[in-house]
Amino acid sequence: MRKAVIVHEIKDYLIITFGLFLYAFGWVAFLLPYGIACGGLTGISAIVYYLTNLEMQVTYFTVNFVLVLFAIRILGLKFCIKTIFGFSVLSVILWALQILFKMDNGELPMIIGDGQGFMACVLGGTFCGVGLGIVFMHQGSTGGTDIIAAIVNKYKSMSMGRVILYCDIVIILSLYFFFHDWKRVVFGFTTMFFMSFFIDYIMNYFHQSVQFLIISKKDELLKRALLKELNRGVTVVPVQGGYSGTPMNMLLLVCMQREAVKVFRLIQLIDPSAFISQTKASGVFGEGFDIIKEKAYKMPKDAVKSENEEQNNLYVPREK
Repeated sequence: MRKAVIVHEIKDYLIITFGLFLYAFGWVAFLLPYGIACGGLTGISAIVYYLTNLEMQVTYFTVNFVLVLFAIRILGLKFCIKTIFGFSVLSVILWALQILFKMDNGELPMIIGDGQGFMACVLGGTFCGVGLGIVFMHQGSTGGTDIIAAIVNKYKSMSMGRVILYCDIVIILSLYFFFHDWKRVVFGFTTMFFMSFFIDYIMNYFHQSVQFLIISKKDELLKRALLKELNRGVTVVPVQGGYSGTPMNMLLLVCMQREAVKVFRLIQLIDPSAFISQTKASGVFGEGFDIIKEKAYKMPKDAVKSENEEQNNLYVPREK
């Protein structure tokens, strides 16, 4: 099992690398040639690139390295492992793609034509959003404002999403301060919109809930593995084979769509011959899932009873 877990971790890192490639491709192919910058540390690095011609991966890697030094002391090494991997690999990919794309004069080509700034926002935001969605889906990170948000969240009652949003807004608005061009600001917010849309799309697709019905001869071992690895509740339902008449246990499990792969991996490792039924579950409420947002109706005062009366209250049908 340990060997299989290592193999799956390697696959996760490979998928994260693919997501980082898409993210870097969106920047180098569409955003940088058209002078577009959005939020995050990559946005700051792009601004530095436009002002000084210092390649953005230099600024991006240097600032991330300093932030990680603080984050290791505050958040611990475990939090920073995939972050270090993320910003290091992204820096290398940005460097490699710029070498590949640059023309003889050292400029990046406008591959969709001159004056296509809006389409560059759309395409660049799409590639960056899909790439980041893939990275986040596999618990990866690109560092930057993510590290700042995690540190702020540790000491202040402010969500990471809100901190990242505030940082992005400040970075995009600063474009006018540096370039005195509102078009850059509009393009920055447009790019951020498309990035956010596709990040949410990728993440929400795997946010859907699924229900598993599992019948296995190794139900006890499988139950313990699911409880430990998924941290989800598992219900044991006694059942009986219709043909054999053999009594056995069926495991009922509800989890997120993104966790379904891990469920199949565990079943494959423990009992490949298990019978599995997977169905989509809509409207899953409770701990670990959605919360009920509907407000409860208040009972009339004359309907409120004492605690003892309520406990002993039984429904008795009226006689005709």
